[in-house]
Amino acid sequence: MPNLPDVVLWSIPAFVLLTVVEMVSVRIHPDEDAAGYETKDAATSVGMGLGSLAFDFLWKIPILAVYTAIYELTPLRVPVLWWTVPLLLLAQDFFYYWSHRGHHVIRILWACHVVHHSSEKFNLTTALRQPWTSWTVWPFYVPLIALGVHPAALAFCSSANLVYQFWIHTERIDKLPRAFEFVFNTPSHHRVHHASQGGYLDRNFGGILIVWDRLFGSFVPETDRPVYGLTKNIHTYNPIRVATHEYAAIARDLRTAGSWRERAGRVFGGPGWQPRPSEPAPVSEPAPASASAPVSSSASSPVRAASTETPVPESAA
Repeated sequence: MPNLPDVVLWSIPAFVLLTVVEMVSVRIHPDEDAAGYETKDAATSVGMGLGSLAFDFLWKIPILAVYTAIYELTPLRVPVLWWTVPLLLLAQDFFYYWSHRGHHVIRILWACHVVHHSSEKFNLTTALRQPWTSWTVWPFYVPLIALGVHPAALAFCSSANLVYQFWIHTERIDKLPRAFEFVFNTPSHHRVHHASQGGYLDRNFGGILIVWDRLFGSFVPETDRPVYGLTKNIHTYNPIRVATHEYAAIARDLRTAGSWRERAGRVFGGPGWQPRPSEPAPVSEPAPASASAPVSSSASSPVRAASTETPVPESAA
């Protein structure tokens, strides 16, 4: 097993220090247009982060078992060397992009990720607002394990990706030099991702690099000041409700669903998926009178079209 450091554990002192610096900065030089800090919101974010540590430990047991089984079955091996680690980080960031994007467009996955977007503030404590049901993430990285990446190496790269994203949750840093902004994820790009305006929804999914968004058409630059949170905010500081509110909403929708097609849409459609209302079909014109048959005095009854479904985006960006 590769002997790799616990990046998150080593970064905790920096997390604390940077958060204190940001809080002091906001107090000394407030920006009236910024979302800023709110004590209960920050406490909820920290509480969600601490809870995620405990739940992630539980989820990692079965996930590690699956990864280990796949790793033992594949004949491929990727060595952990000084020159392969950057390539592993690049590969992990690529699959992170698709995992992140999938968690915005599939509702059952969004139910996990929505936790991170549930704050109407945007500061370094928001980075700590992590879900308690991260079991939805592991399938996206199966290809890396099948290609011979050791589970411990994947865990290291995932931790490095998470640590990088801590500092981009801030309004205190404006846009950086253009070359850096073109390649890397930055506070400006990530503010767009956390915004709830229509033009910003479901954009800028990158972890370390923003080039994936540029390549796959999901990039939007920051222009208007973002409004953070969800399109329908939950207005609660209760950690259990924050962690489970979308799962509860899915359960309610399933109870009232009228068909299996609707149930599938409620679970696997987009976060705002709704069945399209039935619409009446056009009334047929009466057939012309014929010499052999009399014209009926009653018009044809309207025929209602079969209902179809359409996605309605509602996830926060």
